[in-house]
Amino acid sequence: MKSKTSFWQRIGLHDWFLKKDIEPAGNRKNSLTPNDVFHYILEKFDESIQQLSFSNRVVFYHEYIICFNPDDYKDFMENKKGIFGLIVQESVTKFYELLQGYRSKGKMVQPSSSKWVFRFASNPDYTRGDKSFIGKLLPGTIQQKEENLRVTFIPRQTGIAQTFDINPDILQGFTFYSDSYYEISYREDLVHQDKDISQKPSSNGKARLETIIPEKEYAGRKLEYFMKEEDIIISGKEETRENTGIFRIPSEWVNTPHLRIRFNKNDDKFYLASFGEKTLVNEKEVQRSNVNSPEWSELPINSRMVLNGIVGINIFKT
Repeated sequence: MKSKTSFWQRIGLHDWFLKKDIEPAGNRKNSLTPNDVFHYILEKFDESIQQLSFSNRVVFYHEYIICFNPDDYKDFMENKKGIFGLIVQESVTKFYELLQGYRSKGKMVQPSSSKWVFRFASNPDYTRGDKSFIGKLLPGTIQQKEENLRVTFIPRQTGIAQTFDINPDILQGFTFYSDSYYEISYREDLVHQDKDISQKPSSNGKARLETIIPEKEYAGRKLEYFMKEEDIIISGKEETRENTGIFRIPSEWVNTPHLRIRFNKNDDKFYLASFGEKTLVNEKEVQRSNVNSPEWSELPINSRMVLNGIVGINIFKT
């Protein structure tokens, strides 16, 4: 039986930084601690200042994406639930202390964005102890496919950071969680207040859906849709209606209409009905139904839907 290649093997970087040397059990790193994550974020903040600043101006990242092994992430959420929020608060407090130091030396400290954003994620191809970082100047900016991201990855086996350029499509291998999204307004007085932190994106929607369009003319552009109504339609390029309840994906691989998603506030759950040729939810096929008599099935948060085997859509709670 042919073994399934990992994400890192598919992009040709597996042998470069994921060494397969067998270590004695006594030399293996323990699970990540909150202190590890805190100092990792501070390290990347300081590196961004050193790499991006010029002349008399101090420049730094505003968005921090930190990725772990799924088991490490699960350990944080089950045994240390809420710790990410505390780490974010302490990180921003330290950011401001460092920026105040630069300002006191006469440096120009002006933000490139009006907010800080922290996102914690997992990747199934990471092993225990692995962690990686992606930073952005402007949170939420959509980068074109030809533009690369700078990623720093620290493999468990060596503990030595490797920095390299990647295509933004690599983020498709990451699993993002709505309860690990933190947003904080930037304060010009450089004083952090705990009440500034928010876990909800400014969209104020019920859910966030995102997809990458496969057609060449869109060059892999990512579309993001915030579900603000309790009942929406996901439709294809032939869709002509324009209202907030329709998520139009301009791809020939999406039927018109293809999906209907509704939110039931009584049980706080999402449900899906499929009208397209083929729909998979978390690798399980959903039975096709008639538009006039939809057959509903539960749609768990953080699910991945695949339409006609081509277009993938992720749903996150906001």
